Amino acid sequence: MHVARKRFGQHFLHDPAIIARIIAAIDPQPEEALVEIGPGLGAITLPLLERVGELHAIEIDRDAIRHLRDHAPASATLHLHEADVLKFDLGALRADSRPLRIVGNLPYNISTPLLFRLIEQREHILDLHVMLQKEVVQRMAATASSEHYGRLSVMLAPWLKVEPLFDIGPGAFRPAPRVVSSFARLIPHAIPPVPQDHPRQYAAIVAAAFSQRRKTLRNSLRPLLSDREIAAAGIDPGARAETVSPLGFAALAERLAIRNDGGV
Repeated sequence: MHVARKRFGQHFLHDPAIIARIIAAIDPQPEEALVEIGPGLGAITLPLLERVGELHAIEIDRDAIRHLRDHAPASATLHLHEADVLKFDLGALRADSRPLRIVGNLPYNISTPLLFRLIEQREHILDLHVMLQKEVVQRMAATASSEHYGRLSVMLAPWLKVEPLFDIGPGAFRPAPRVVSSFARLIPHAIPPVPQDHPRQYAAIVAAAFSQRRKTLRNSLRPLLSDREIAAAGIDPGARAETVSPLGFAALAERLAIRNDGGV
């Protein structure tokens, strides 16, 4: 029996009802190009193969890869890639014009950097169906002034539409995690709804604003922008970060770019 490895953040899904619900939410079709991240022991992999016949899977655990090779049906084609997904080039899997549909029980210990790595490769992706810690999905989907709104919400807003689908309790996994999980659908925006003309400044403004979220923007952004510059972006310098929309942060990034170019 394969033992889950903590360093890989492994929690293997085993609940048949949850697995069936995941497959139904993905609704894979034979003509689509599917890629699974972290297939583990194949709880989702094997049902997907039954539906589509061919699948790419990226896995770092050699023992899990061996298990998958032994249990994959002979009638299907499973392409196994032993690799660190944080370093993997999804473009290498685009053998034709079909964009990739990404599926994965994402390792919770690398979920945030992995999301940003996937965003970097969004030109290759049609959609993503992923399992994450519920708290992370809540932050990803949150809007300004809501309870879970924060840095992750703002940084993902230009790139992904986030649709939480359903929660999954710890008992659906072996070993059981200490948190509730959520399954979500992420769709890359064809055109960013939040301007990203100055991505470096956007990231810097968001990081500073949320570094001490109870502070007003006047205080948290003081090293970057003056009250006058904040107001010129259409934002109240006395506001707190959690009340500012992603569009507001884009406007602040524009002011920082002007300052950096010597316009102020």
